[in-house]
Amino acid sequence: MPVHEPIHQSIVIGAGRAGLSASRHLTRRGIEHPVLDANDAPGGARQHRWDSLGMDDVHGVADLPDATAPTRSQARANEVVPTYFADYERRFDLPVVRPVTVDRVTSEGDLLVVHAGDHTAHPHADQRHRHWTQPFVPHYPGTETFAGEQLHTADYPGPAHFVGKRVLVVGGGASAVQFLGELAPVTDTIWVTRREPVWRTDDFHPDAGLEAVTPVADRVRRGLPPASVVSVTGLMLRPQEREAERLGAYRRRPMFAAIEPDGVRWADGTFEPVDVILWATGFRPAVGHLAPLHLRSPEGGIQLEVGGSVQNAVTAVLERRVQLVGYGPSASTIGANRAGRAAAIAVQRQLSAQDDGMSA
Repeated sequence: MPVHEPIHQSIVIGAGRAGLSASRHLTRRGIEHPVLDANDAPGGARQHRWDSLGMDDVHGVADLPDATAPTRSQARANEVVPTYFADYERRFDLPVVRPVTVDRVTSEGDLLVVHAGDHTAHPHADQRHRHWTQPFVPHYPGTETFAGEQLHTADYPGPAHFVGKRVLVVGGGASAVQFLGELAPVTDTIWVTRREPVWRTDDFHPDAGLEAVTPVADRVRRGLPPASVVSVTGLMLRPQEREAERLGAYRRRPMFAAIEPDGVRWADGTFEPVDVILWATGFRPAVGHLAPLHLRSPEGGIQLEVGGSVQNAVTAVLERRVQLVGYGPSASTIGANRAGRAAAIAVQRQLSAQDDGMSA
């Protein structure tokens, strides 16, 4: 079948931190590529964060390659980070095309074919990036009967919305801690998690970061769904959350058994009335467009090659032309930057191997 669309050496999907890092490293190596971004404007996922999330609240904004990241401040993260990303795109003339939504990726002979919106692109070596756009909300008996509000982190409207309402915060990650820090001083809150929270009291130094991502890397090496990096780093309270701590907001309760129209009930029969359930339960990797490639292992995850630094684990075992940056052990600000370089090197190797094969 003849190919009528342009054939690219590589394609980057997503212009968040991982995509911009990979694009910069690809450019350095002279590898031609477009960056397909589904958003209307620069900023990746950070542009969609809630307005009350300040630069003092985000858990680090690491430098992009060759560009110093903005410092901590009271300014809104959903304004500062998109500005930083936009300046980065302009400064290095990155080939970002937006808005382009990738529907699926297929393998056709020697090419991976990216079906995006109303056009199709054909990369020799497809540079894959996931972005966390799929909110995860677990299902409990009676969920559909709840008469109050149910919101996810992706829909968080800020603390003023919850004044006078009894709020149940569900989740054991950093977002839940931040929400309780904002909400407990202005309204009544309850916190529930599946597991007992693990609190950190020491500084998060580089060695601790490596220790944290190592078990995540082991999961993707075995083809298991990746655990959140945050889930193994532990939680810390910052000065802005001390008032919520004083009010008892971080006295966690185990998960309830069922949801009823006006509250939740535990297995022992205990009932708590609530007006709002705020699901701080994270996101799933947005990799549905990769389904035609059948990359998932029987264990439910995408198996990656792990060798050397665990944060350089980006290459899919079942399709080595696919690099997942920001998936598994590289799902952190620093990790995504390092993985962007690793992915660019992997693409370069794929192209070199292909050239060698053609000249043999």
